[in-house]
Amino acid sequence: MSTSRSTSPRAGSAAGRGRAASREPRPAYECDACGHQPPKWVGRCPECGEWGSVVECTVTGPLVSGRVVSSRMPAEPARPIATISAAPARARPTGVSELDRVLGGGLVPGAVVLLAGEPGVGKSTLLLDVAQQWAANAGSPSLVVSGEESVSQVRLRAERMGTLHDQLYLAAESDLSAVLGHLDAVKPGLLVLDSVQTISTTGTEGVPGGVTQVRAVTAALVAVAKERGIATVLVGHVTKDGQVAGPRVLEHLVDVVLHFEGDKHSSLRMVRGVKNRFGAADEVGCFEMHEGGISSLADPSGLFLTRYSEPVPGTCVTVAMEGRRALVTEVQALIGATVAGSPRRTVSGLDGARLAMVLAVLQRRTERLTLHDREVFAATVGGIRVVEPAADLAVALAVASGGLNLAIAPHLVAIGEVGLTGEVRRVGAVPRRLAEAARLGFRLALVPPGCGPGSTGVAPEQLRVIEVTDVRAALQAAARASAE
Repeated sequence: MSTSRSTSPRAGSAAGRGRAASREPRPAYECDACGHQPPKWVGRCPECGEWGSVVECTVTGPLVSGRVVSSRMPAEPARPIATISAAPARARPTGVSELDRVLGGGLVPGAVVLLAGEPGVGKSTLLLDVAQQWAANAGSPSLVVSGEESVSQVRLRAERMGTLHDQLYLAAESDLSAVLGHLDAVKPGLLVLDSVQTISTTGTEGVPGGVTQVRAVTAALVAVAKERGIATVLVGHVTKDGQVAGPRVLEHLVDVVLHFEGDKHSSLRMVRGVKNRFGAADEVGCFEMHEGGISSLADPSGLFLTRYSEPVPGTCVTVAMEGRRALVTEVQALIGATVAGSPRRTVSGLDGARLAMVLAVLQRRTERLTLHDREVFAATVGGIRVVEPAADLAVALAVASGGLNLAIAPHLVAIGEVGLTGEVRRVGAVPRRLAEAARLGFRLALVPPGCGPGSTGVAPEQLRVIEVTDVRAALQAAARASAE
């Protein structure tokens, strides 16, 4: 008995010291790029491969929690799904038609949207227009919080765009508590935060824009948006690879993820849906940047075509799919002079690897074409990027047209993937592509086998459809169409 009494206090005190020690702050390590927590410091993150991104942070609390979670009465009991109203989740139009197309009809109250894009592509310009349209038509104020610009700078842009409205409020803040204070004062129906990487909170460690800060700020804003029914749009930065900056969990926290794309040398801008809990995730919206701001393009196909008074060799038209949207696009090819050594293959808006494959197929499977020692330049019109295999046949016809100096009929479109043996393979959404071509006045279409007139849904008087089995048959059909 005496032994047990003497050892029990020591065991109890050791356990107490262990519990006390487990609650003390201890060093930990976290990757500032992806949020991975390695057990010790390393120079390169084993999860994402970034060098020098692992930093030391402090973690408090026990390593292992042995507590048993007990049940409690929920705030709202579960109900049969048929008795729950879907009205609070109905989308409200933003007034920007192309953005509404991508969102699935508009913004849902309480939804959180993440809009990511490269610097200078036009994210702030687009969202300022959205905020003004919301303030004018939705019946509730809209609040734009800028962490990168002053209110005077935003005011100048709004004046240039003509987006001034009494129900549109501006604030320049970089602290989360101040942002929440503005929400209490304004009570907006729409919040635009530009950008989430510039907002920080004092209750979380890390630098602004770091993994820990971005995660904590986003989680807090999502909770507030759901609680108050505020439609929230967060602007996000992108990395050099075009991915959303910050931890991957950022995309899981929000309801919608949109990518804003565009070439600085072109006026075309595209909003592409990546994730959407309220609609299709493969929609694309088209916009045009100009001096007065940004405007929607309901029919952008005209941007990707060139009107010629006479047929020109080296051009062919195809129909590309951007998400679920069919866009009639012109492909141009220029065959240069014969050069010694390795000739150049230069592309703009196309996939260079697919162009090299098409050139090899034309060289091997057709006569009268000598391309191995000649420079080849291929490009699209209007700044659109077409990398899908469905454009292979149009690229082949454009190259052959330029190499043989024979113009293709301007009313012809070519759709199909080219294989290594020269065969033309089927592609997706052929009826939708042909319907768009017929709407724009094209009268002849070259398509893969199995996509003939009976399966397109387009009347023969609107568009004549010819099936071609290989590249040689496609060249012969294009030559006959040009001679008619």
